[in-house]
Amino acid sequence: MKEIQQITVGGLPIAVEDCDGAARTMLDFAYDSRGKEQRPLYVTSANGQVLSICARDKEIEDLFLKADLIHADGTPLVKASRLLSKTPLPERVATTDLIHNAARLAEKEEATFYFLGATEEGIKLAVETMQRLYPDLRFVGYRNGYVTPQEEADVIARINEAKPDILWIGMGVPLEQRFVARNLEKLTGVGVIKTSGGLFDFLSGKNARAPQWMQDVGLEWAYRIYQEPGRLFWRYLTTNPHALWLLLTRTR
Repeated sequence: MKEIQQITVGGLPIAVEDCDGAARTMLDFAYDSRGKEQRPLYVTSANGQVLSICARDKEIEDLFLKADLIHADGTPLVKASRLLSKTPLPERVATTDLIHNAARLAEKEEATFYFLGATEEGIKLAVETMQRLYPDLRFVGYRNGYVTPQEEADVIARINEAKPDILWIGMGVPLEQRFVARNLEKLTGVGVIKTSGGLFDFLSGKNARAPQWMQDVGLEWAYRIYQEPGRLFWRYLTTNPHALWLLLTRTR
């Protein structure tokens, strides 16, 4: 894999890539690793909430630092880099956008996907959505994200047998990072692991993206609160001010 420049944004090392470049990096690594039975490339992403959690919890920060690449899944990270860093980030690399950049390439190049996460109904709908949008995209498997400790070894074995070029894992932070940390060295049949947060809920139609203007100005979090106030209001109230302080003081 070519070396990807990284800069510190809010205290975490963030890859200087746009969505097209990130998709290209992931697929090129996957193609090069086919048949080698090696450790997969581990790609995750960070937003303001993640910055705040990592600054408060060393164990979670260490989980993120295990990743080979961390992308900026938040407009405020991009804006902070443009204000405070000599090397600004080109754009937000939201997983909900990146999946489409990767799928367009994968469809043409016959790369394979595996989805792991969400409920049984949710993951089926997510796969159906992707197959409707990209009829030639190849899925080698999918599974819901409710994996018990007793089931985990079997799930890993089945994924290795399927040999996906990209394994998309959507269990939420930090469950998905802990799952990867436990199994990174075991997933030798996988080319790339991409943690995906709530991606499958968006693909299944359970959640909707914010209007484009809200995404562009960094207010998607406000739209999420509008959708799920009971679950998200207190979370954003406590993490957003802290994240802003981190962006202003730990970006270079």
